[in-house]
Amino acid sequence: MTINEGAGASQTAATDIEVIVPQGELDLDNLLPLTLQLERAALAGPAVVLDASGITFGDSSFLRVLLSVGRQTDLRIAAPRPVLERLIRIVGMDQVLKVYPTVEAAKAAPVPV
Repeated sequence: MTINEGAGASQTAATDIEVIVPQGELDLDNLLPLTLQLERAALAGPAVVLDASGITFGDSSFLRVLLSVGRQTDLRIAAPRPVLERLIRIVGMDQVLKVYPTVEAAKAAPVPV
């Protein structure tokens, strides 16, 4: 399911952990559909995986959404491109969000109790 052309987000459910798959550039202009999707998923299950492999750009508003959703649920960032992974580490978000090399690894990680 494509949310909008800008974010190009889609979602698939795997067991109890929802996988959200955004595409392209994520910034203030096109972030609302992904934000709503992440917030709904946070309420629906014990964890949410963000498949970041298709994200080519994320601005500070995108990072703020990740932090906000990460406070609501076990948010797992999977397969980020090197630029996004570096940004997450530079701003210290890797200390509060979990980053995994693949979607499979993110889904397989135990859910905190």
